[in-house]
Amino acid sequence: MKHFKLFTTTTFAIVMLFSLQINGQDFKDLDKSPMDVAAYPSSYKESNKLVKITYSRPQLKDRKVYDLAKENKVWRTGANEAAEITFYTDAKLGDTTIKAGTYSFFVIPEASEWTAIISTDLNVWGSYSYNKDNDVARLTVPVTEGKESLETFSIAFEKGDNGVEMHLGWGTVRVAVPFEI
Repeated sequence: MKHFKLFTTTTFAIVMLFSLQINGQDFKDLDKSPMDVAAYPSSYKESNKLVKITYSRPQLKDRKVYDLAKENKVWRTGANEAAEITFYTDAKLGDTTIKAGTYSFFVIPEASEWTAIISTDLNVWGSYSYNKDNDVARLTVPVTEGKESLETFSIAFEKGDNGVEMHLGWGTVRVAVPFEI
């Protein structure tokens, strides 16, 4: 009887062990346009950020900037979801005050200038559902040309004359968006 109980218990344990799905989690491949974050101050040692933007980084792959970021059309500022910008303190874009909080960041690219847009729309894919009525602030800024070409769309912050400048770069296109913070 003892051998039968041991046999059935052992058999049950073995059957349960092999019947459990011991497969690992299925993970997707790396996104073709991975997400990134830029913040100011940009030092990892400084934890008190003033502004942070989360965006995806598309690559040119032998294409032209304005084939991907269409001229005179609202663009999500990157790939996938619209870029989201968080201000940890009130800020100004042009003459418009932006309350601390999280917003979407769109642009309207043109050859000589881009229009930067702060919108209350959040958690949106691309710019398909962009609604001008939800704009908080807009500012048109000039386009300059970089000396080297950036394959991957990039955003970086640096101290500006009156606050912080958010630099957008892709190919040789360069745009600086000034925020007073």
